Amino acid sequence: MDMHTVVVGPSGTTAEDVIAVARGHARVELSAEALDALAAAREVVDALAAKPEPVYGVSTGFGALATRHIGPDLRGRLQRNIVRSHAAGMGPRVEREVVRALMFLRLKTLASGHTGVRPGTARTMAAVLNAGITPVVHEFGSLGCSGDLAPLSHCALTLMGEGDAEGPDGVIAPAGELLAAHGIEPVELREKEGLALLNGTDGMLGMLIMALADLHRLYTSADITAALTLEALLGTDKVLAPELHAIRPHPGQGASADNMRRVLAGSGLTGHFQADAEPRVQDAYSVRCAPQVAGAGRDTLAYARLVADRELASAVDNPVVLADGRVESNGNFHGAPVAYVLDFLAIVAADLGSIAERRTDRLLDKNRSHGLPPFLADDAGVDSGLMIAQYTQAALVSEMKRLAAPASVDSIPSSAMQEDHVSMGWSAARKLRTAVDNLTRIVAVELYAATRAIELRAGLTPAPASRAVIDALRATGVEGPGPDRFLAPDLAGADAFVRTGALVAAVEPVTGPLA
Repeated sequence: MDMHTVVVGPSGTTAEDVIAVARGHARVELSAEALDALAAAREVVDALAAKPEPVYGVSTGFGALATRHIGPDLRGRLQRNIVRSHAAGMGPRVEREVVRALMFLRLKTLASGHTGVRPGTARTMAAVLNAGITPVVHEFGSLGCSGDLAPLSHCALTLMGEGDAEGPDGVIAPAGELLAAHGIEPVELREKEGLALLNGTDGMLGMLIMALADLHRLYTSADITAALTLEALLGTDKVLAPELHAIRPHPGQGASADNMRRVLAGSGLTGHFQADAEPRVQDAYSVRCAPQVAGAGRDTLAYARLVADRELASAVDNPVVLADGRVESNGNFHGAPVAYVLDFLAIVAADLGSIAERRTDRLLDKNRSHGLPPFLADDAGVDSGLMIAQYTQAALVSEMKRLAAPASVDSIPSSAMQEDHVSMGWSAARKLRTAVDNLTRIVAVELYAATRAIELRAGLTPAPASRAVIDALRATGVEGPGPDRFLAPDLAGADAFVRTGALVAAVEPVTGPLA
């Protein structure tokens, strides 16, 4: 078995596995233990299906229609119908990586042995993932309760050979044709299987896991750009001393301060006050309090990772097959735990973007930049420098503040008041993805401004780590100080430098691994 295969078993999976499948297109394989667990749970469902007593999801309707008993002759149709009717999404297509994460996480729950799905149905889902077939899933349709119903239904529809999907070549085609082209037989759903394929928090969880990976990189990147700005403003690094952060022992704060201190090691700019200026004993909050703000966000990430790990260890379905053979209804599909942290992350991401923008603005204002030219322009007045780059950054920050409004405080009753309180976790996840994207751009603008400002400090030697960042960024074609030019390509280059992790990679050979 090669290193690109992820084995799914009844004990759950890891965040790294989710990202490997979603973004790295790793192959998926069901373990022998998973197949045994699937078979054992299916025996329980088959036994219940043979009895005259109604069992929710096996021999009844769904939601507000659960009062109707469904006879054996209609149960296959019942399971097909729930998929077809619930595949009611609308709006733009959801990104390929999100759909792959959603399908993989659903497969993880199936492999737990608590859903009653047949082993063959789980094998088909694995085969679809391995073939690179991605169901067309739409933006709107999940309330984050009873699971991500519409998104998961569109995925289940593909397993049935219906609806549309994207092939490995990126072309949209009928799902049945894509399955046939890869030798995959469509699934004929049996009792409980349609419901089990739909009833999970998989979409919101997949987006949470990927956002956590992206935000970890961005928080490290923001520590670096904050250090570069401090240096460009001739600020003091004394506020980063470990003993100052030890007396307020929030772990994230200490980690951010340590990152900044290591980036600034050996700088000839920090604490360098111009002879004709009044001595500064303190820097502005956006510079001095950078570790406190970024650190609080880091601690929020840590809590969100705890929630994600707990959800990864869960088997979310309704009803579930228990180890003692009982099949019980439950409310574990409610997305509140995941929705809350998705909203919390949007809040801290917005604040990180906000403080980064304030530092950028300080670099551009000649009244607060301690000797730098207005807007870091070559010939201020003839040149506008980075004036409008800050406008763009401010627009992104403003959008992030709107995205920080929590989705999870909303609830619209559905299913004839049977589902009368929902989490809106899918909506929280969707807006967080946009926020993460915007935060990347905001950090990139600060990087672009800070590196230019450092280069404008003629005669002063930046820290070795700062020099490494500047050299690596310039090597990508992003230019340094000079007369005005078409700025968008440089900003796009800085964005790519942050987004791909090149910023962190440029620093760590000098600083060692950063938190």
